Amino acid sequence: MAGQPGLDDRYRDEDGQTRAKNGNTLVGTLRETYGEDFAAGHRSDMRLETLLEQTGCSSLSEYLRGRRR
Repeated sequence: MAGQPGLDDRYRDEDGQTRAKNGNTLVGTLRETYGEDFAAGHRSDMRLETLLEQTGCSSLSEYLRGRRR
């Protein structure tokens, strides 16, 4: 992969943007990065896009910001 490591060891594209998580990413996979309490009450085989739809968030970043309030 080209570029410098970004947040959570993800890599930035040439324009500096960190690649977005794919909507098909499973909640269980995201728990490996964000902790076992990530999306508490939701199944580990739920897709990120489904979680975002159910919570009314448009991105993982928005979901994470909402959890910190």
